[in-house]
Amino acid sequence: MSDFGKVAVLFGGTSAEREVSLNSGSRVLAALQGQGIDAHAFDPASQPLDALKGYDRAFIALHGRHGEDGTIQGALEVMHIPYTGSGVLASALAMDKFRTKLMWQAAGLAIPEYALLTADSDFADIEEELGLPLFVKPAHEGSSIGITKVKERGALKAAYEAAAKFDPLVIAEKGVLGGEYTVGIIGDEAMPIIKIEPATEWYDYEAKYNRDDTQYLCPCGLPEAKEMEIRKGALEAFRVLGGRGWGRVDFLMDEDGKHYFLEVNTAPGMTDHSLVPMAARVNGMDYPTLVRRVLELATND
Repeated sequence: MSDFGKVAVLFGGTSAEREVSLNSGSRVLAALQGQGIDAHAFDPASQPLDALKGYDRAFIALHGRHGEDGTIQGALEVMHIPYTGSGVLASALAMDKFRTKLMWQAAGLAIPEYALLTADSDFADIEEELGLPLFVKPAHEGSSIGITKVKERGALKAAYEAAAKFDPLVIAEKGVLGGEYTVGIIGDEAMPIIKIEPATEWYDYEAKYNRDDTQYLCPCGLPEAKEMEIRKGALEAFRVLGGRGWGRVDFLMDEDGKHYFLEVNTAPGMTDHSLVPMAARVNGMDYPTLVRRVLELATND
């Protein structure tokens, strides 16, 4: 038996990413129980949070709102239950793509050009300013939910309206088309970079979770010096937001080999398609070891 005590694996929840969370959490639960850890499923959608009293530690496998935006983290803080991943502030910041960009801009980190959209925006002017293609996304959703790739002039307004169904805060972002990559972070270490090559036009929800033809390249093909530079930068990007424990930093490359940080995921997926387990495996850490390591890093400081 472990010295973790009674562990709640939080998964499911009420966000638009519930199905992904159920997949992640069930795998995490099985990995913990398989190592003799006293782990139990806990779905906040069907169980009151005060039922967490009596647990000694929490593994957060919730995705999206109320799971990785600081709210569940705050509840666990109040109950003095150590939990995996980032704290209240870092979770809230990372879930907000707009404020993440503001923090990174202030720290001098490169990000894609962007504009905030409202119903009153001059959509034609923004299309002209950012150029096409561009991506329109809700500021507080994950898993590519609500995102549209705008390729034709005049299509931005409809893309805004689609995103606004999920969130009143909507961002238009210049398309950076030299490749999509991600860096897993565990403790103080940035994992080997993964390059993502979807068979679809871009890395959308289908490519992430439902298709088997998305290619994940690790080693990623970047020169070693460039990879180490970006891994160091990803750790900085994570820490600027106050990230701790574990997470994932996504970035894009342009055709000239310049990288731009995109967003942070503070409760990364743990499904069989997920990226942090892939990178950890390349780094010599199998899935059960990764899950145990993340749990070891749990805190409520």
